[in-house]
Amino acid sequence: MTELEWITSSSGKVPPDFTVHQLTVFRTVAQLLSYTRAAEVLYLSQPAVAQQVKSLEQMLGLRLFSRKGRGIVLTSAGQEFLVLVDRLLNNLSKTVPVVHEIHTLKRGSVIIGASISAGTYVVPPLLGSFHARYPRINLTLLVAHRQSIEEDLLAYKIDIGVMSFIERRERFVIEVLRPYELLVIASPFHPLARRSTIQLRDLQEETLLMRERESVSRLATELHFAQTGVPMPASLELGNIAATKEGVAAGLGIAVLPYESVAMELKNGDLVVLGVQGFPLQRQWYVVHVKGRRLSLAANTLRQLFLQSRADIP
Repeated sequence: MTELEWITSSSGKVPPDFTVHQLTVFRTVAQLLSYTRAAEVLYLSQPAVAQQVKSLEQMLGLRLFSRKGRGIVLTSAGQEFLVLVDRLLNNLSKTVPVVHEIHTLKRGSVIIGASISAGTYVVPPLLGSFHARYPRINLTLLVAHRQSIEEDLLAYKIDIGVMSFIERRERFVIEVLRPYELLVIASPFHPLARRSTIQLRDLQEETLLMRERESVSRLATELHFAQTGVPMPASLELGNIAATKEGVAAGLGIAVLPYESVAMELKNGDLVVLGVQGFPLQRQWYVVHVKGRRLSLAANTLRQLFLQSRADIP
């Protein structure tokens, strides 16, 4: 085992606390084999260069240079150390362009978690705008139920969440993304579609097509009926937005869904909005991240783009 190997591998030894500057000074002296010439290259004084080398030798417990005539040469330990220092400084030099790319948003990644409605109809266009500006930032969108989004945020598995209902509000920074409306929709051939005003009690004989239990639209619908004291009509759970829309169009019943999720069908006349008293229900989508967590430049830039999109809402 060489002297350097013994020093760096001995049990109980604390790793030397040297700096990049000290390593750079050492390598320059080793390459030029002159304190004076190294000082000129590094724009330092000759005593300052000698002191940096001396401090490095003291930390390592090794002689890195020895005198030879009027000059200096590397010791065997110094030669081994130079190989390691070259490798280390070369690797560090490669980080400079990487750091520059991160600072200029030419490199990086952001993981976004969104509830099903927001992740399907609201977030993708915003990610498209971000990608057009910063095409080298990798974006990952995870669409899941709100409980899963909260858990992943708290576990630092995702950077930013977009959702409508947050349970553990004290754990998050919560900012309004945009408002949205929950509408009662039906087939254009439904008998209620011909009525301009519909009381909530008029829905008692209808079948209400419900989304999965975790959905905010279902939670808001159940809460609205409870607050008004009107019993919920008979329901049929279809599990997701697409199935619910298809069920409504097929005449299985009526449903309460976000406007964004049915905008195309309303425009095409495949579905209609029922004028039910108390509807539409007003809700908000929020941009969420964990309190105390410092977002990366890329994640914070995306967050700002989300919030700036509020100005584009008609």
